[in-house]
Amino acid sequence: MTPDHAVAASASQGEGGRTAAHAPEVLELHVGELRQLFNSMDPAPFRERDLDPAAEAYIVDWARELKGGRALALRVHVDNPQVRPDDPAMLREAIGQYFRQRAQATQRRLHRLFRVGRISLLIGLAFLAAALAASEGVGALLQKERYARLVQESLVIGGWVALWRPMEIFLYDWWPIRGEVRLYERLGRMDVSLLSPAAEGRSP
Repeated sequence: MTPDHAVAASASQGEGGRTAAHAPEVLELHVGELRQLFNSMDPAPFRERDLDPAAEAYIVDWARELKGGRALALRVHVDNPQVRPDDPAMLREAIGQYFRQRAQATQRRLHRLFRVGRISLLIGLAFLAAALAASEGVGALLQKERYARLVQESLVIGGWVALWRPMEIFLYDWWPIRGEVRLYERLGRMDVSLLSPAAEGRSP
């Protein structure tokens, strides 16, 4: 989080410091005003705004470092006592909807990547077949030339290099994106609560 947003944050292992397997992982955020959590440049209605980039990065980094499948919880402490009765529900809906939309957008990115991979694979296989055929043709045409073998090998290598991109996609590129989808889905299910000085003062 950046000093410009005057946001302090801390994480705890469940309510009351419990470490039981069923206790959620809790992130405590402290802000001066609720609007600091949201992107002030976003023209959308308040409950539909994107999160502030610094706040989003902090929440995502916190969740990414957690291991296991324990539930997540976010407690937002607001210094400003002027909290409206509908603010807790609005905050819960806004944050949940934001991360669910991020999960959907990332899932679409994964689908586009697989589509590129499939098209690249077809192109690569076609090029490899053409390169192998050309290599055979060159071998027959230039069989008496000293450089025939060099040309043949170059064509074969070029054909296999054409498969590099689809192999990279299907072996390496897709699973980090799939991990992001799961992370955003987990954040979309996160329990969100809003605490203000007035509400905390009424707590026993």
